[in-house]
Amino acid sequence: MASNRHLGRIIALQTLYEQDFRREAGDADWNDTEILIRNVGRYKEMVDDVDFIAALVAGVIAHGPELDAKLQLVATEWPINEIARMDRMILEMGLYELENDADVPAKVVINEAVELAKAFGGDNSSKFVNGVLGTLLRQREEAEPTKTAAPKKTIKKTTIAKKATKK
Repeated sequence: MASNRHLGRIIALQTLYEQDFRREAGDADWNDTEILIRNVGRYKEMVDDVDFIAALVAGVIAHGPELDAKLQLVATEWPINEIARMDRMILEMGLYELENDADVPAKVVINEAVELAKAFGGDNSSKFVNGVLGTLLRQREEAEPTKTAAPKKTIKKTTIAKKATKK
């Protein structure tokens, strides 16, 4: 399941990257669901947890500005629009998962984000991602010292996942 979740994060990253690129380019024809269904379809024989992927993508899209605002407070030397698109997508995914998936330990989320940054980011991306997400985790733990490091919520299943597995 762990490697399946890793592949799921790769698919989510591809989907979010394409969605963000097309939006910025002014492409009015993009559709989040269609992009996700196409990307999941490429790996349908290897992916079991489509719900995880769909929920991660939907969550990052729905909470993008909120996630960016939190990231900006930590990465103060880099305006959010100047962070490399890939690094920003990885950070948004990692932060969303840290805050919304109680099933995955925080250190695993950060490690997964670092691995994505090594594979898809620039030379220093993994260090940057590790530093930002690590700082956010420390801040959360310091703000809630009596609670465990696990987030309160669990990523919910979506109807997009059902469509993605039918293709």
